[in-house]
Amino acid sequence: MTVAWVFPGQGSQKIGMANKIINLPNAKDRFNYTSKVFGKNLFEICEQVSENNNLHEDLNNTKNTQICLFLVESVLLDSLKENGFKPNYIAGHSLGEITALYCAGVLSFIDSVLLIKERSKLMAEAAKGSMAALIGFDRKELEFLVEEIDELVIANDNSDSQVVLSGSEKALDNISKRITCKRFLKLNVSGAFHSPFMKEPSIKFSKYLDNIEFKHPNFPVISNSHPSLSNDPKELKDRLKNQMCNGVRWRETMNLMAENSDLHIVEIGPSNVLGGLGKRHLKEVKISQVSSADQINY
Repeated sequence: MTVAWVFPGQGSQKIGMANKIINLPNAKDRFNYTSKVFGKNLFEICEQVSENNNLHEDLNNTKNTQICLFLVESVLLDSLKENGFKPNYIAGHSLGEITALYCAGVLSFIDSVLLIKERSKLMAEAAKGSMAALIGFDRKELEFLVEEIDELVIANDNSDSQVVLSGSEKALDNISKRITCKRFLKLNVSGAFHSPFMKEPSIKFSKYLDNIEFKHPNFPVISNSHPSLSNDPKELKDRLKNQMCNGVRWRETMNLMAENSDLHIVEIGPSNVLGGLGKRHLKEVKISQVSSADQINY
């Protein structure tokens, strides 16, 4: 059986998610170290969500969400490894791609923490455009309208029936009035992530990545911007550089996984977002979730 480990990104966070893993090896030390780096108590932040998502200590604030998710996912994946589990290949959704690179040994824990601090800061300060989730639509109609409407792209191509769009407020309002779909939901985010609106922060992020060593991966990694298996550290760095301005091609990632007739997808993180997408998109696939200390197996 081919085993794929997958790591979710923003949107999968849950109140209390740190409580479920804090007694695993190295969890307390990692939260303490990273809290000092970020200058805030990240364990306590995992307990907090306010109506005002711009608050300094809100779990849904991009500056907090990304690092808290990485901490939870990294502790879980390392515990799986310590118990003798390992994947054939790995992939992560948006932020989860950094967790995947850590899992593969491409990035160290410290480099991952510092990289996420820089990435989340740049993304939170982008403040241009917005995003919207689209569910139940005709793919041809969607592609036609995205091509026709200026300042609009598919940011997350999650499955045949679910995408997230990025663009200007005007463009999002335009397509919401023209497309036939089951649901169109504006997202409460600080910018149009995974789109050309992120060009300036993407340039800064690329320069930051130039100073980080990418090592040869222990497992092949599927990147968001180019969904194919890669073992080349230079290629993986270039793909991560391209991620911020380009869409998350998760539908194609799942199609690539589906080429294995005997596939087991293991989602490592606090929720079953990616597992749910897999169940709806793929046929005859085994899906498991690892999200807590009492679940270090599959």
